[in-house]
Amino acid sequence: MHHTTPFEADWVSPELAPVLLGIIVLAVLGTTILFGCGLVAYSRRRSQRYLLITIVLGLLVARSVIGLCTMFGLIPMGVHHLIEHSVDFMIAVLILYAVYRSGTSSSETGLEVDGGK
Repeated sequence: MHHTTPFEADWVSPELAPVLLGIIVLAVLGTTILFGCGLVAYSRRRSQRYLLITIVLGLLVARSVIGLCTMFGLIPMGVHHLIEHSVDFMIAVLILYAVYRSGTSSSETGLEVDGGK
């Protein structure tokens, strides 16, 4: 890719380029704020569950930045899809692993001693 502005990208219509750019910029800002919150939560709790959630939030930031780099022609569309779908897979695996590791408590299984009242 040889262009340096998102308004010259051949894969997006010129009318939609500003909207897409705005959405991606908001995604970068939003996910970065969430990642910062995740870092604070992890620093307070220091558990594996919080670490996994923080890593997932970091991957969401990376995914948004990849989209922004693609808009500016720094990452070709084919590479963009390869990276983003790989990141999507990693996010899904980490979330499922965090859920698996959290297990269930006795109150969630309905095996309370008092008969479930």
